[in-house]
Amino acid sequence: MTVYNIHDAKTHFSKLLERVLCGEEVVIAKAGKPLARILPFTKDDTSPRKPGIDKGKVIIMPDFDAPLTEFDV
Repeated sequence: MTVYNIHDAKTHFSKLLERVLCGEEVVIAKAGKPLARILPFTKDDTSPRKPGIDKGKVIIMPDFDAPLTEFDV
């Protein structure tokens, strides 16, 4: 794992991406404190979305669009 400050990361972004593509993890820090990680995608990260996976988990009540009582004029 390699740590770069924000300025160096912006300056050498394409080189950092090359390192990530080779499997290395890169950490971007501000004032020595880690802010973000750049990681390579794994095969599971790029799997296609499955529509309807949460079907039945969300219920919209019939009065959803009704005005709220605290906003009655």
